[in-house]
Amino acid sequence: MLTPPSAIWSTPSGGAPIGASMLEPLRAISDSSIDAASVAAASPSAVSLLNAYVPIFFVAFAVALVVTPIARRLAVRHGIVDRPDAVRKLHAFPVAYLGGTAIFAGVIAAILYSYASHEPLVVRFEPVPIAIVIGLIAIAFTGLADDVWGWDPRLKIAGQLVAAAALAVQDVGVRVAMGVLGPVLGSPSTEWLEVGGLVLTSGDAYYWVGTLLVAVFVLGGCNAANFLDGLDGLLSGTVAIMAVGFLAISIAMAVHAGGADAQSLAGSRIVLSLALLGAVLGFLPWNFNPAVIFLGDCGSLLLGYLCAVVILMFGDEGKTHLVFAGLIIFSVPIMDTALAILRRRLAGVSMATADSNHIHHQLRRSLGGVKRAVFALYAITASFATLGFTLAWMVLETIVRVRVIYAVAAVLFGFIAAFAIKTARRAQWQAGLAPELRQAPSASATSSPTPTASTPEHART
Repeated sequence: MLTPPSAIWSTPSGGAPIGASMLEPLRAISDSSIDAASVAAASPSAVSLLNAYVPIFFVAFAVALVVTPIARRLAVRHGIVDRPDAVRKLHAFPVAYLGGTAIFAGVIAAILYSYASHEPLVVRFEPVPIAIVIGLIAIAFTGLADDVWGWDPRLKIAGQLVAAAALAVQDVGVRVAMGVLGPVLGSPSTEWLEVGGLVLTSGDAYYWVGTLLVAVFVLGGCNAANFLDGLDGLLSGTVAIMAVGFLAISIAMAVHAGGADAQSLAGSRIVLSLALLGAVLGFLPWNFNPAVIFLGDCGSLLLGYLCAVVILMFGDEGKTHLVFAGLIIFSVPIMDTALAILRRRLAGVSMATADSNHIHHQLRRSLGGVKRAVFALYAITASFATLGFTLAWMVLETIVRVRVIYAVAAVLFGFIAAFAIKTARRAQWQAGLAPELRQAPSASATSSPTPTASTPEHART
């Protein structure tokens, strides 16, 4: 039988990961003041969970708020700035990068605080896996290197894969595959193939398919967030709204599981959601229009990574429907990325080719301003976050069946795909028609040709 790499992290008795046991000295401080049996037996309420974990939010917020102007000063001093080009970069003056370092500092400080917390409910749940911290460091270094030295895109992908590998080694997100393949392959111990005396089980398939899903989620999340980072305060504000949705689902999952969830990632999901929310809100005042500092690749990749990790953690127990709820909350970056991929594929250009036709660019042109476009996307994101949480809560409370959330997700992403294809095809048609319009005879301006059956419907009006 294949032995997944995650076994390296496990204790001989199959208990908590070694990464968690490394934190035991920090937790020993609080053991004398906590009645573990009574805490484990009690079912926490949403209010008690929020009260216990809210200091983590304040730590992330305060650190990001203070570190951001320091990062800006360092960026200006060393010339790490984004200069306007009057095409895509329409800001009036050079703006500092390195905002991602403030996001990183806020999130890391919040996670470290959670490790040392003496709150009974915080101590009760498992800490944030060390693999997530390793991934954070890998992503932050990758983005910072690109901001400072302009790394090759292949190196950026390599850095994201390192972060994904760290998650897979400690089984973070890998169990999502169990929810997808479970009805087909059965329990993890089911033997379904033997090659030369080597027995392959369903558990091996779950692990390797789950590892692939982790890589897809990390790469997709990081790059989708990077695509959306095109207007002052857009990505940081939309991620703050998403983090509220993630937090609501995380608390609902912990409350629903009651005392049985103490050894899962219930606490880690709440910590990451609050750390993410606090860090982006601490950064947003400096980044909102007119911005004095940008996230840069360090910040956008970090935010995409954190969103992807929280969504993957919703499927920690094979509850794939909650992963779909998280993806619904993340719909705006998904929609923008789908549009960009189809647009560039039809145009026959590289996926890395930048353009000014992202959703936020189109809204800015149609609504007549950066702030209007940003607030419009805030409202759209809030709608998706409300929908995602509502569906997750209804499934947890068995008000609706799991199939309902799959149906809603299928319809939603079907609309996104159809809209992306239609928009890309229309842009392709307009690009092909433009030379003909430029060469049309001047007499055509004085006559109105009769529409024909071959004329596109939207071109007749």
